[in-house]
Amino acid sequence: MTEGDEPGYEQARDELAQVVARLEAGGLSLEDSLALWERGEALARLCERHLAGARERVETVLSEAAGEDGASG
Repeated sequence: MTEGDEPGYEQARDELAQVVARLEAGGLSLEDSLALWERGEALARLCERHLAGARERVETVLSEAAGEDGASG
């Protein structure tokens, strides 16, 4: 999967929740469990990247706003 066709945060979060539910339900073969675990890890990393990007955008806006407040005074 390339960056251009990665799922958005909400889609990745929802799929991760489904993966967790399937793992918790049990009854899967070891191979299926490992594949789901790996998919869950990838989705968790993707969610973390989305959140880090959002955090950076918020911090940038807040920094710019603080700079404007300081410059106007």
